Amino acid sequence: MDPENRLKLSGVHGDDRGMTRLLIAASGTGGHLFPALAVAEAIPESWSIRWLGVPDRLETSLVPETYNLITVQAGGLQGRGLTKLIQLFRLIGAGFAVRQLIRQHRIKAVFTTGGYIAAPAILGARLSGCPVVLHESNAIPGRVTKLFGRFCHVVAVGLPAAAERIPGSRPQMTGTPVRKAFLETQPLPAWVPQGSGPLLVVMGGSQGAVGLNRMVRAVLPNLLQRGCRVVHLTGRNDPDVGGIQHPLLAERPFSDEIPSLLQHADLAISRAGAGSVSELAVCGTPAVLVPFPQAADRHQDANAACAAEFGGAVIVHQHEPEHQALANSLERLLARRLNHGSPLSDPLPLMQDGMKKLAVRQADQDLAALVQALIV
Repeated sequence: MDPENRLKLSGVHGDDRGMTRLLIAASGTGGHLFPALAVAEAIPESWSIRWLGVPDRLETSLVPETYNLITVQAGGLQGRGLTKLIQLFRLIGAGFAVRQLIRQHRIKAVFTTGGYIAAPAILGARLSGCPVVLHESNAIPGRVTKLFGRFCHVVAVGLPAAAERIPGSRPQMTGTPVRKAFLETQPLPAWVPQGSGPLLVVMGGSQGAVGLNRMVRAVLPNLLQRGCRVVHLTGRNDPDVGGIQHPLLAERPFSDEIPSLLQHADLAISRAGAGSVSELAVCGTPAVLVPFPQAADRHQDANAACAAEFGGAVIVHQHEPEHQALANSLERLLARRLNHGSPLSDPLPLMQDGMKKLAVRQADQDLAALVQALIV
């Protein structure tokens, strides 16, 4: 075996003899990890879960406290010529390593949320005859889903538009799971600015936040002057944090209280990752979606289009701060709530209804049921 593909185990080590054993393969970003964690919580306690991840990725800090984490080297097939050939051999080696893991731990089923780790997980399951459920959260499926979805027993999708874009399978629409906190009523955090004006929540996200943040800061002075309360989650790498000071503005790099913020927000400005769209939907939060322009296959544009088709969101493409697209959209959406006595109608209640139409609140339960059905 390639030394880079030796399996490394960390986390909770308990006696699980007699329990049904499930392997969850999810790695890298919150968009892959949080739905998988939600499904893991919905799996019966009579099952034992192993988690397949990659060293030095987000799962190494989120998973080991609850589940046994096993890491293997995995990556994409970018590049050309010799580089791509080497990556292919590493992928095959990782697949054989996963086959060994499945046999050694007597795994009965595999669940994966796509991404690079899904390729060796599906390959190893195929080599060992183990059934696989693959979940694709984006409207435009990723490369691994397109290539390996046909080898899975069940392919589930988070958005209806993805179903027709996955060759060789009949996907099941389940929605994308969200954390339980999004499904339970939460109090508004005490640090949120107080007042009678509407609450705007801005979620820059971990990728591409700076471009979105610059757009937002160009419109903040006008909104704040008119009484709009703003929570701006900037991400960790924004050099302009603190440039605007106002009692109605709260800037933070991130927050663990996003469920509460979205439940109480009049409007959100957000990237259009599948996880964010699902969270907005279950909270019924109207949104201005600004797709990350460098997203693979422009899948965030397609995610945003799904929300817009239901009437829950408007799409504004990333632009230079001096342009007016975002300002014009916010004026139209918030004018009634910022200008008391305005003759304009309020579009936000209808957008809230539209977002709720996109929501699937039991996605975790449905996916857990699909996994269990494979071995019954």
